[in-house]
Amino acid sequence: MLPYNFAVTQGVEALAGSWLLLSGGGGAHLMIEWVGRKTIAGYAYLAALATLFIQAVLDLLSPGRQGRRETLRVLTRQILFTGVDALPVTSVIALLLGIIIVTQAGTQLPRLGAGGLVGSIIVITVIRELGPLITAFIVVGRSGTAIATELGNMSVTREVVALRLMGIPISQFVIMPRMVGMVLSMLCLTFYFDVVAVFGGYLVADAQLTIPFSAFVESVTRALSTTDLLMTAIKGFGFGSAVAAVCCYHGLAVRSSYTEVPQQTTRAMINSFVLCLLVDVVVTVPLYL
Repeated sequence: MLPYNFAVTQGVEALAGSWLLLSGGGGAHLMIEWVGRKTIAGYAYLAALATLFIQAVLDLLSPGRQGRRETLRVLTRQILFTGVDALPVTSVIALLLGIIIVTQAGTQLPRLGAGGLVGSIIVITVIRELGPLITAFIVVGRSGTAIATELGNMSVTREVVALRLMGIPISQFVIMPRMVGMVLSMLCLTFYFDVVAVFGGYLVADAQLTIPFSAFVESVTRALSTTDLLMTAIKGFGFGSAVAAVCCYHGLAVRSSYTEVPQQTTRAMINSFVLCLLVDVVVTVPLYL
């Protein structure tokens, strides 16, 4: 059975530990003990997420003969909800972001004699960083919270227990299709976000800076490298995997009360944001330092 019952230190314990440190009772010993508890809890949490992800990969590589149609149905539904249904809001945010960035760059760079670096600004800010990151935040807000809530409600109504009693593997029929669907959707949405943001930048460049379309495209493609595209794909895969694992974990962490569902959903959303930023740092620093 997957270690869904790994405990993450609760807020009450954190407040109590902080109060003890501030009160001065114990000094350095209490501080070391508090940091140690947090570190162990963090490692246990990451180990649970890694186990969840590895098990989903194994189920994907060696699918069972039974239930393939149901698994495909869940996978298709997840792709439609996470990817297709998110296109309108993703388009609006990406278009506005491209407009804002090129507006700021177009008004400031010419004063520094660097008006030809608009394409480089688009590549550095949107394609390398903001595109994958904002796409991940959109997916967390829409689909991640939905997955955590759905699995939490399934846990409260004992659907998860019923599936286990019937011998149906939870990882294969509940976790794996949602994780694969979210990863595929995240990859596609990330590249789509970048394209729309670049188009929004061109609208401003054409209207405000009177830069022809061919010159704008040449400026972007000249600044764009294979490393940038590879990093975008790696970030999309990493963000999708992290968000799916975190949201599935917290959804299945719900036990017996409906009041736990919004609590676990909130934790899933916050932890997804933090984990996406950590993945961003891990991917970006080795490639560009």
